[in-house]
Amino acid sequence: MGRGDVAEGLFSITELADELGVTPRAIRFYEAKGLLEPQRAGATRVYSHRDRARLQIILRGKRLGFSLALVQKYLDLYDADPTHKVQLEHLLAGARQRIAELEAQRQDLELTIEELREIEELTLQALAVAPAERKSSQSKASQPSKPVRKGKKP
Repeated sequence: MGRGDVAEGLFSITELADELGVTPRAIRFYEAKGLLEPQRAGATRVYSHRDRARLQIILRGKRLGFSLALVQKYLDLYDADPTHKVQLEHLLAGARQRIAELEAQRQDLELTIEELREIEELTLQALAVAPAERKSSQSKASQPSKPVRKGKKP
C-alpha cells in the first residue's frame, strides 16, 4: 500500500502509526481491545479515515488519563447516537471527573513537595552542623591525653 492509497482514505498500519506517532504494536493492541476494527485486504489491515479519527480519540483519551473502558464507552456512544448529545454529555461528565481527580492529585503533590522541602532544609542544617562537630571531635582527638595513673588514689 503506497502513499496514493492515503488520498483514497485508506491507510496501512505503518502509515497510520507514523502519522500519529505511535507504534504498529500499539495500534494492534487497541484493535485487540475492540477499540479499532480495521478492514482487511487479504492479510493486511486497512484503516479508514473513521479508524484514524477513532485512534486520535483513543490517544487523546489516554493522554488525558481516561481509562480504555471510558474511551470505549465514548466511542460506542458516538456510533449509537447520530445527534452526539449523549456522547457530549458523557464527555462532559468524564472531563469534570478527571479535572477533580487531577486537582486532588495536585493538592497531594503540593503537600508532598512542601514536606520534601522541609526535609531538604533540615538536611542542609544537619550538614552545616556536621562539619563543626567533626572539627570539634578532631581537635579533641589531636589533644594529648592525660596519662592514667595506676595505683593509689590521691
